Amino acid sequence: MDLRDFIRLCEDEGELKRVKTEVDWNLELSHVAKLNEEKTGPALLFENVKGYSTPVMTSAFTTAKRLALALGMPPELSMCDMAQAWMKRTTAGLIPPVVVDGGPVTANVVEGDDIDLFKFPAPKFYPLDGGRFFGTAVYLITRHPDTGWINLGTYRMQLLEKGMVGVQIIIGKHADFMLKRYRELGKPMPAAAVIGGDPLNFLAASTFVSAETCEYDIVGALRGEPAEVFTSDLTGLPLPASAEIILEGEIGTDPSELVDEGPFGEYTGYYSGNAGVDFPKPALRVKRVYHRDDPVFWATSVGKPVTDTHMIQSLNRTATMWTDLETMRVPGIQSVYLPPETGGRFWAIISVKQMYPGHSMHVGTAAISTTTGHYGMKGVIVVDHDIRADDFERVLWALSVRYDPYRSTEIIKRGRSTPLDPGLPIDARLICSRIIMDACVPFEWEQKPTEVKLDEAMEKTVRERWESYGL
Repeated sequence: MDLRDFIRLCEDEGELKRVKTEVDWNLELSHVAKLNEEKTGPALLFENVKGYSTPVMTSAFTTAKRLALALGMPPELSMCDMAQAWMKRTTAGLIPPVVVDGGPVTANVVEGDDIDLFKFPAPKFYPLDGGRFFGTAVYLITRHPDTGWINLGTYRMQLLEKGMVGVQIIIGKHADFMLKRYRELGKPMPAAAVIGGDPLNFLAASTFVSAETCEYDIVGALRGEPAEVFTSDLTGLPLPASAEIILEGEIGTDPSELVDEGPFGEYTGYYSGNAGVDFPKPALRVKRVYHRDDPVFWATSVGKPVTDTHMIQSLNRTATMWTDLETMRVPGIQSVYLPPETGGRFWAIISVKQMYPGHSMHVGTAAISTTTGHYGMKGVIVVDHDIRADDFERVLWALSVRYDPYRSTEIIKRGRSTPLDPGLPIDARLICSRIIMDACVPFEWEQKPTEVKLDEAMEKTVRERWESYGL
């Protein structure tokens, strides 16, 4: 599947709307998209962007059904069910990419002075944004200079010059590991920014996976077949053959090459990246642009939940935390959920079938120690096996009648945070506190509360006769 296949599939399923009215890339396009997303509307393909012939796709993943379509899973699956399937597919074994000779994206190659990134309809999303952002639904491909490890990561990219975008590579991210090593070697870092191709490339690139794991391998496991890449003669990087647009070049190692970037209306619902105030960002200096004939530009509105950014983060972080707990051999896990309403990352809910005293707190402490949970997570709620992690009504019930704040709460004072967290002072965002809320009936209690339950035989009879009640 590539982005065009996904668009066709969404259209066939009634999940995509073509917007033929002229819209301005300056705020109007993003505002249409955001208001549509708040109504849980369809994916949008803007076919008439002012001053451009290139269409722009937004709102790709704002519903669970469209995420299922991208994953090739049954469209009725819930987020929890999809995450569990993701966990099972990736733990069964990863599938590395296969190298092919070129692909549709190589149909047009632009180099040197002919490069002009303003020829693409990069939107300005929110009123206080620092400019137009080429990269919101974009992923950056880099290679570790020593090990050859290929990383796909999602980092926002502001359009700054005809041949340059600022890239927000946050401290501690995998691309940051690589960039620091290139700086030690005194070499620029080859890099490629990609829009389009298999939608799972973007999904996997925004996923927390362990260092030295290539996201192409994750995509292969999810698809059940290898991703197709071609090797660039410019950077040597493996690039997706069916991408829509690729910006290829290098990120310099000289601190003088850092640029002011932002601000930008982030997924937290607040602006981040005040130019001249926050840390300056690396810049991707573009030496070559590939694009398909009549390319499709893909963007996401970000901003306050719930947008497709939050749905993506919810799905992939739910899946990776479930995978982390599975590979850590934490027993009894029934379901996991990082709700999109929490940014898809700040809170986790986990259901467990308890097997020993302290089991539920074992789950909570394990969750904040995972690859997924150790970064930016603020809290974990653990519930018993009779409650699904995505059943908010029952989770709130458990917090009301199975949870005691003094007995059932643990506060962790020092955890790794994200500099995008607006809940922390702007000059102290590297460390955050965490809370574990154990909303389970203690396993060791000999006398447990007696829960009100329906009579099983009568419930079965009533369900069988349901229509006879006129209900």
